[in-house]
Amino acid sequence: MFLLPLEYLFLKRKDNETLNNDMSATILFYIIIGIIIINFIVDKVLDALNAKHFNDKLPEDIADVYDEDEYIKSQNYKATKYKFGIITSTFSLVLTLAFLFFDGFEFVDTVARNYSTNPIITALIFFGIIMIGSDILTTPFSYYSTFVIEEKFGFNKTTLKTFIVDKIKGWLMMAIVGGGILALIIWFYQVTGKYFWLYAWGLVAVFTLFMNMFYSKLIVPLFNKQTPLEYGELRDKISDYANTVGFKLDKIFVIDGSKRSTKANAYFSGFGSEKRVTLYDTLINDLEHEEIVAVLAHEVGHYKKKHIIFNLFASILLTGFTLFILSLFISNPLLSEAIGVQTPSFHIGLIAFGLLYSPISEVTGLIMNVFSRKFEYQADDYAKTTYKAEPLITSLKKLSKNSLSNLTPHPAFVFMHYSHPTLLERIRNLRKN
Repeated sequence: MFLLPLEYLFLKRKDNETLNNDMSATILFYIIIGIIIINFIVDKVLDALNAKHFNDKLPEDIADVYDEDEYIKSQNYKATKYKFGIITSTFSLVLTLAFLFFDGFEFVDTVARNYSTNPIITALIFFGIIMIGSDILTTPFSYYSTFVIEEKFGFNKTTLKTFIVDKIKGWLMMAIVGGGILALIIWFYQVTGKYFWLYAWGLVAVFTLFMNMFYSKLIVPLFNKQTPLEYGELRDKISDYANTVGFKLDKIFVIDGSKRSTKANAYFSGFGSEKRVTLYDTLINDLEHEEIVAVLAHEVGHYKKKHIIFNLFASILLTGFTLFILSLFISNPLLSEAIGVQTPSFHIGLIAFGLLYSPISEVTGLIMNVFSRKFEYQADDYAKTTYKAEPLITSLKKLSKNSLSNLTPHPAFVFMHYSHPTLLERIRNLRKN
């Protein structure tokens, strides 16, 4: 059978387009592989640089945090966590690369499509398989970290029952909340096309505001018990301080952090009538009353300096930016083809986009860390000005000691990963006139 010249040219052009698309998808595939490997190498180099400082002599300002035996214990803890981190991150790298090279996404997508042809249901099944499968594969590492490493160094208080129940609750939360948001975003995409990002942004913004308001009230009780701080000397001291700075604080809660770990913490959440401070029971056990008030003064500083508002709206703006960039590429079938899936879809494009977008996420994360460290200094200054510097210094030292913190991290590691200044930097700042 002979082809007419026009038919031949048309088929030739189609072949060239197919070839070009295949080449573009292949190039995109190797760009994704390159991003994953480069991220891994950079992280491991930073970890190695940081590890070289584990045995540094402690500067004079923080020399009293550990005695000799405690410092040896902290060094062993850091070394153990470092070695375990190499194993877990290498496993994650190999698993991700294997999934890409052996068309794992295509396989899971096919399984999901066998159950339903509805794009929303297919996406939910697809992500359900990916998320739960990933969690199951990494559970042995989580178990070892909790029941071997944390247990060995005296931190673990989690029972096997709590560990399992937390997993199940986490899966349910992921299915209900994560699945619900994903379903709505895909529906927006089907209904509005390229403008879906505006509706998705509005949805995420409302959800973010809602969670900031009610997270402690609605989500935390699913995992922990919260009780109002009993009336007594500590509550009186906290109320007296709050009154001196014109900060109305009626809701002060204690959370049973000791249910899972001996490590201590405190945090501020909510706005308006839902404004509350939550103190870990371990914090109350580890610190003196004046030290707890100093920690609280630091948290009040974040509120007074509008850091919480800044972080909230910065997060919403970054989400909007990400969704806008996503809207420019999500309809391109090359995204799906790049990770080995021949049937284009929103959920596959979302996976490929996430992998390609990670360098930008790293940059925005670095910028947010710079702001975060600056805000920590400002909150410390507020606590120093409105209360006292010394009890905050002693509280920071105790908390660092009790968590076997790394007191001599490498500057590059701090720049890339720390949302807080180092203990040494914070103490020196607090002692400035």
